[in-house]
Amino acid sequence: MGVSARLGRPGTTPARILHAMTANLLDYDLEGLAAFCGQLGEKRFRATQLFRWIHQKGATDFDQMTDLAKSLREKLAGAAHIQGLNPVSRHDSADGTIKWLFDVGAGDVIETVFIPEADRGTLCISSQAGCAVGCRFCSTGHQGFSRNLTTAEIIGQLWYAEHFLRKHLGKTERVISNVVMMGMGEPLQNYAQLLPALRMMLDDHGYGLSRRRVTVSTSGVVPMMDRLAQDCPVALAVSLHAPEDELRSNLVPLNKKYPIAELLEACTRYQAAAPRDFITFEYCMLDGVNDQPEHARMLVELMRKHSLQGLACKFNLIPFNPFPASGLKRSDMAQVLAFAKILMDAGIVTTVRKTRGDDIDAACGQLAGDVQDRTGVQQRMATQRQGMLKGIKIVSREVGV
Repeated sequence: MGVSARLGRPGTTPARILHAMTANLLDYDLEGLAAFCGQLGEKRFRATQLFRWIHQKGATDFDQMTDLAKSLREKLAGAAHIQGLNPVSRHDSADGTIKWLFDVGAGDVIETVFIPEADRGTLCISSQAGCAVGCRFCSTGHQGFSRNLTTAEIIGQLWYAEHFLRKHLGKTERVISNVVMMGMGEPLQNYAQLLPALRMMLDDHGYGLSRRRVTVSTSGVVPMMDRLAQDCPVALAVSLHAPEDELRSNLVPLNKKYPIAELLEACTRYQAAAPRDFITFEYCMLDGVNDQPEHARMLVELMRKHSLQGLACKFNLIPFNPFPASGLKRSDMAQVLAFAKILMDAGIVTTVRKTRGDDIDAACGQLAGDVQDRTGVQQRMATQRQGMLKGIKIVSREVGV
């Protein structure tokens, strides 16, 4: 029996009915929690205490919060609850990567990945069940879009992983030092729910992460990039994947709405507020599609043009993680390194991403969960795939392949 079949069964418990009538405090950043406590007739410092109990200590029971007045705990018990995510499964990779599958109801599941390194621990967080962008090289996009996650479901991934890992690793100090919004979904298409979650990650009373260590990855939702720069400028990673519009539109359909020139202008504006002095560009290396020397030279010219307007960049070359429905292949590593050399020789800082968690399908572009395809994207993409691949090859020939 598949995951979706198991999770799709209807049914409610008294606890779920109760929770539906009260507020989930994981939905509130500190300002929101202060407003909620104000409605209960409590002062702001009580919200700060409560916020610390929830996020720093992982408490779920108001009776545990011993420095709160008993009268407040009684109010909270009748008006609120703390409901995290329900893990359906956990997979541990040979390289230490951990992937969780979380039930978010109605047959939908999401995936979250922890990547340990010697000097940091990175959590890759999902923002949607499925994805509406439909990038050709991403398995999540091939299953279509189900719904946006709530703030509680976004921050709940960090909340669960942080406190699980402390117990699992026998640590009392913070385990997760970096968060990347690179899981399932396009974060900037769920902006209203994303923003409070980002603020909780940064809040010193919550997770206390640096703006430099929280990264939002986007396929290029230009208006929301401008809003993020004003509201909560964290590090930005942009999924570029091609040096010119026709090829990028085939790979990243959103490019038809926000073409490369418009996207790079938004990146330049964002950089003025960003915590880092560069914008990271993600580039998935696809054999015979976007990995030729001429593509690299076109990228160099593109970045030189926009550097005159103040844009500084770093390129992250990502080995493609194949899946059967894509019809695409991973570039040979020699080709990837040759591509990187052209960029580096031109003075562009370039890294080749090390693949992690491939043995548990936790690597970049592999997160798919078992989300129901409510948009019919599988059938549509199956009928369009041959034409799409033909179009990509035509574009490649035009740029000198």
